[in-house]
Amino acid sequence: MILPKNRDSRYITIRRGGTLTDLNHQLLALWAAACAEHVLHRFELERPSDTRPRQAIEQARAWVRGEITMSQARAAAGAANAAARDLSGAARHAAYSAGQAAAVAHVAAHDLGAAAYAIKAARAAASQGEQETAGRIECQWQREQLPEAIRDLVLDSQRLRDDICWSVFDCWRA
Repeated sequence: MILPKNRDSRYITIRRGGTLTDLNHQLLALWAAACAEHVLHRFELERPSDTRPRQAIEQARAWVRGEITMSQARAAAGAANAAARDLSGAARHAAYSAGQAAAVAHVAAHDLGAAAYAIKAARAAASQGEQETAGRIECQWQREQLPEAIRDLVLDSQRLRDDICWSVFDCWRA
């Protein structure tokens, strides 16, 4: 479980009583899709004919463009997660990252799931002794992709949720 027990109102849309604007929700989805896509090749190397994780990322972006419903994006998330189930290592984490990215349409806080699984994929793909460095590099890359409008929200959420996200957001350490 990578969602907090107590929901952060900053990740709940205004129409549902939180403070998250539709624009920022969309930016979170796009950032999560970018994080997932950055490691997607780890899955595709192992399962080149399985398009479910790639489709989930595309569905996340289609939701942002208003081309599909939240329910359709959520279904794509489930399909990407199903693609991960019988795998291990980097391929599994990459597929879960894609699933989390598509799930942002349903629950915005899944953005950190996409990022965390992408970092886990980078770590798992690295050679022995290089996992931590690979994870920090992936985390730093992700932070460079953050739009300014959501930067503080995501960085603060990473700080608050790092412990339930396998402590992968510690890329500031040497």
